[in-house]
Amino acid sequence: MVSSFLSIGLSGLESFVVTVETDLSLGLPYFDIVGLPDISIKESRDRVRSALKNSGFNFPTRRIIVNLAPADIKKYGPIYDLPILLAILHASGQIKGDFSNSIFLGELSLAGELKKINGTLPMVLKAKELRIKSIFLPYENAKEAAIVDGIDIFPIKKVEDLKNHFLGIKKINLQPLTEIKSIKKNYYLDFSQIKGQYDAKRAIEIAAAGGHNILLLGPPGSGKSMFAKRISTIMPEMTLEEMIETTKIYSITGSLSHDTPVILERPFRSPHHTVSPAGLSGGGSTPKPGELSLAHNGVIFLDELPEFSRVALEALRQPIEEGTITISRARSSLTYPCSVLLVAAMNPCPCGYFGHPFRVCICSRRIVEKYLAKISGPLLDRIDLHIEVPPVNFQNISSNEQAEKSELIRHRVKKAREIQNKRYRSNKCCNAKTTTFDLRKNLILSKQAENMLKIAFENMSLSARGYEKILRIARTIADLDGNDEVNDDHIAEAIQYRSLDKKYWLFK
Repeated sequence: MVSSFLSIGLSGLESFVVTVETDLSLGLPYFDIVGLPDISIKESRDRVRSALKNSGFNFPTRRIIVNLAPADIKKYGPIYDLPILLAILHASGQIKGDFSNSIFLGELSLAGELKKINGTLPMVLKAKELRIKSIFLPYENAKEAAIVDGIDIFPIKKVEDLKNHFLGIKKINLQPLTEIKSIKKNYYLDFSQIKGQYDAKRAIEIAAAGGHNILLLGPPGSGKSMFAKRISTIMPEMTLEEMIETTKIYSITGSLSHDTPVILERPFRSPHHTVSPAGLSGGGSTPKPGELSLAHNGVIFLDELPEFSRVALEALRQPIEEGTITISRARSSLTYPCSVLLVAAMNPCPCGYFGHPFRVCICSRRIVEKYLAKISGPLLDRIDLHIEVPPVNFQNISSNEQAEKSELIRHRVKKAREIQNKRYRSNKCCNAKTTTFDLRKNLILSKQAENMLKIAFENMSLSARGYEKILRIARTIADLDGNDEVNDDHIAEAIQYRSLDKKYWLFK
């Protein structure tokens, strides 16, 4: 007898329906799974056999063939344990019912209990898209699945619950809808804790307002890390669409907890400089999202930028500009989103004191050049703002003056983002991420601003990308000022954020 149950597989962030077909026939006892399963699925044979026996069922002593269709797509993970078990029970006549409009997901323990799985949210979204009526999955994934409205979620703790449900002995209660509410968090990190550094604060505000990548360069102890760790406190709240997008990524990596199944705040990722290229951009034998994708809709902070491997740094170039990263393998090609605000920090030389107003640098010119050369021209060109963070003087650090709080800066940033959202007719588009066409279409330059741009382009030997970066930054500065027109003051300020390489990158 042949029996089939529906399940769902994952390919990156995309999901596809998997039909679990089981055939029981006469012959010597045999149990095999086909349809391009990975090793963890092959091991389902032992988990299913033990779970059946320990849940009060009989394991058929027949020839059992399980096919995961479509057979030309690789299947990963132990999520097919539950539908395989049910298909065997149904084919052997031990359970009956109409399962045609239901999805089954779950990893089994040897005792027949359901264990937490990864990737629930994108799977449930796919099920809703296909107009599936109900989905049965582990209890620990129920809150995450119930984010999606319009589909019945049945949480299961053990196989016995399913048995009683289908026999009508005890129905499984539906999981209530999980509400997504924005929370107002009191940050213990605040911009008011940073003394002085007014120019750097201004640059950080512009970066947050327009979604611009920023490089902080300065000696040790000047506050670069403090700025990076506080930038999340001035960024606008996430939209519902952004929450769902980000939660999907954390779902497939298994990083969501049962109690808080939704990412409500913008992620902040700070990978160590020893991170591998695959760890940063994603990949592996079974491709998974890297740090860039885990920071989607948030901030990724790369401290000690020159200490990262050259391969890892060069892998950043395309993703930070396009907002997506594609991982290609022989059998498939996966694309993950990575729309991030990159904050990078570095010293001007190995000892950290090149260009310091008071301390003497012990590095030779060649060592300084070699150190700075670790950051390639193409990568530097893709970072919108370059700002020098000077050492803090005694007058500022000992001052009792109350610096501006993050809440006030966030208010200005939020107002500028609202202007951009209205301009580009999108709730998640900003000056740094919009297309060149939309940028130019909505850009009004004064005559003085055009003349200043022409002089800067010729004297600074700007690339086409550098020229466009200045336009984007100037547009953000104008938005912060509440101006529709970009004037020469906005252009002048934007130009200074693109001139740091002329001071430090001596090899240029």
